[in-house]
Amino acid sequence: MVVFCFLVDQTRKVNKAKPVAGSCSRCQRGASVAEIVTKTRFCSIPFYWRSCKAIVCTFCGATLKSYT
Repeated sequence: MVVFCFLVDQTRKVNKAKPVAGSCSRCQRGASVAEIVTKTRFCSIPFYWRSCKAIVCTFCGATLKSYT
């Protein structure tokens, strides 16, 4: 028996952000330390969520470094 379950949705939300010294290596704009929550739904059912801290660019949104 084969069961297919497709990834429906994965969202990333920034809960808190605080400016940090330095700039983005891609666009040379400001960066900030952010607490990010990632939520994943499989087949429309909330399945997994994770919280981590990361240094992200405030202009382009690139994740420069992630802390678990």
